[in-house]
Amino acid sequence: MILYRSVSVLNFCRLSSPSKLLSQCRHSYSSLVNYWPSSSHQVRLYCLHKRRHGQARAFGTAVATAADSKGNDTFFADEGVYWTSLGLSDKVSRALASVGMERPSMVQAGCIPSILSGKDVVVAAETGSGKTHGYLVPLIDRLCCAHDDSKNTATDQELTESRRMSLVLCPNVMLCEQVVRMANVVCGDNGEPLLHVAAICGQQGWPVDEPDIIISTPAALLNNINPDKHRRLDLLRRVKYVVFDEADMLLCGSFQNQVIRLINMLRFDEKLLYRTKESATGRPVELDSESQSQFDMEDEEEMQSEIVSEGEENLEDDVHFNDLPEKTEDVAIKKDWKRVRKTYQRSKQYIFVAATLPVNGKKTAGAVLKHMFPGANWVTGNYLHCCNPRLKEKWIEVSVDTQVDALIEAINQGYSSEDNGASLNRTMVFANTVEAVEAVANLLVKAGIQCSRYHKDCSLEERAKILVDFRDKGGILICTDAAARGIDIPNVSHVIQADFATSAVDFLHRVGRTARAGHFGIVTSLYNESNRDLVAAVRKAGELGLPVETAFSRKRSFRNKLKKKASIKVRNMSAIGSNT
Repeated sequence: MILYRSVSVLNFCRLSSPSKLLSQCRHSYSSLVNYWPSSSHQVRLYCLHKRRHGQARAFGTAVATAADSKGNDTFFADEGVYWTSLGLSDKVSRALASVGMERPSMVQAGCIPSILSGKDVVVAAETGSGKTHGYLVPLIDRLCCAHDDSKNTATDQELTESRRMSLVLCPNVMLCEQVVRMANVVCGDNGEPLLHVAAICGQQGWPVDEPDIIISTPAALLNNINPDKHRRLDLLRRVKYVVFDEADMLLCGSFQNQVIRLINMLRFDEKLLYRTKESATGRPVELDSESQSQFDMEDEEEMQSEIVSEGEENLEDDVHFNDLPEKTEDVAIKKDWKRVRKTYQRSKQYIFVAATLPVNGKKTAGAVLKHMFPGANWVTGNYLHCCNPRLKEKWIEVSVDTQVDALIEAINQGYSSEDNGASLNRTMVFANTVEAVEAVANLLVKAGIQCSRYHKDCSLEERAKILVDFRDKGGILICTDAAARGIDIPNVSHVIQADFATSAVDFLHRVGRTARAGHFGIVTSLYNESNRDLVAAVRKAGELGLPVETAFSRKRSFRNKLKKKASIKVRNMSAIGSNT
């Protein structure tokens, strides 16, 4: 939308004089209390196995209990549920309490017992519900307990050989670094992090010291382990817990092949371990150079077809381990592993975490997970794919002539000149393209409104600094959807869609930047005639309590039509500008 006006932005004074715009900046920020929603929904968690978990209360950045009009808590859980009641050790519970996490959030209360059970877990819950610590805390607890037990019963050599490790995969560097910070928050009585956490992404190479938790992107991990076969085998053998953060992104698009390959490699190692236990000798099974090379050539095709066939074959496998030769030579393993299906004992735990996880259609991330991990426990927030009841939504239809004034007015709702530094206001303004972000930013600067820009054309260093400044100093952040997913910025009070989102996923992640961790927030959506029907469908879904995803087309042709309309309109605006 803003891109349509990129030609006219330079002449915005003809729509609103600078004095008018600057005078609007003196309006104080409206109280969020007036925008508290009246929804009476309460978050509930379900697992596919119909297990109901205890509910817990407060978390991290939340400073007050958030309740709906009927007094139902929409973020925190029952006061009687604590970290220890969920199965966490006193050591980890004290570490959490020392940083203000007295009790877990409701989503954490649902997912922590499932993760501690050792089963595969899918955590699908709304943004800002505490999912990151929801998987980090139980993994830190299990690793700490394993280390303490090993120190008491094993020699130094046995301790090194049996050292367990957790692997967390994220779609980009910014999220990796964020997860590292959140893991390092959990410290012991001496003030040091309970575990050694290392990120392998961007310019960071393989850590010198053996970490307890590795956090990486799929591409960076593969680049670091593929050239070094020993490192690769050592990693596969020691990793016991694997987390896929933002799982819907990792299981589709450009990430899919890399993630499937990593899953295949990890499952292959599980089968080797099981084969070792079942063998007569019990000797560790390792791959020689010949079988390793064979695996390198075949894993992407053969193992992927194996994963797909596992869901179809169930227990009707062609070959069982009892039918295989007792001899445990590498050549026999190389020939037989492709025929082995579900007869091996699992030795790793897989955890998938997402704020949006559609299951409709065979190729959606949710459907893929149900197919690949049919026995996983699903923990689902009641507001998954729905708008948070702590949000106050404002909808403004604009035209080419009114969109600039409407945007300035919406931004001024988050501007307060009377706070005198007592509190920070944070406003995020979303546009669909880099060009639109630049147009909006230039407009605001000319109107005397300071702002920052965040998009893919900014370097990683620039993006990191921008986010730090936004967290520490507040202000206005003009951004693309690069800032919409997974990035945790506390107390964002206002989200503005200068361009309306083109997909349900983008919409939900954008509005999820505010009303996080028990706080309240405002979302202002500007839209025009071209997406009027779409907005009506979204609003109707919200009124009926239906998932927002039902209001959006997931077909690629839908996005193509929007892009085509946008390009036509930009050309028309350019022609008008050149004739005037």
